[in-house]
Amino acid sequence: MLKPILTEKSLKEAKNNKYTFVVPTVFNKGQIKSLVAKTFGVKVIGIATINMKGGTKRTAKGIIKTIKPLKKAIVETVEKLDLFEEKK
Repeated sequence: MLKPILTEKSLKEAKNNKYTFVVPTVFNKGQIKSLVAKTFGVKVIGIATINMKGGTKRTAKGIIKTIKPLKKAIVETVEKLDLFEEKK
């Protein structure tokens, strides 16, 4: 259900205990908070959600692709998650 987003920006925010996930569009903040707390065993301080709208995009070859709508959740926790740690 939780799919982490691993980009440069999300890894930079992970150093401040803010982690970005793709969550189902029907989940509200309370459900996201309980899911993260149960999955990782950490205390959640705050949640910000972003609804990304779907639509269509045209590729370089001219093919039309359908983009599904999704919801991103930026979760702030007390402890660090090992999932977002960079390997050296």
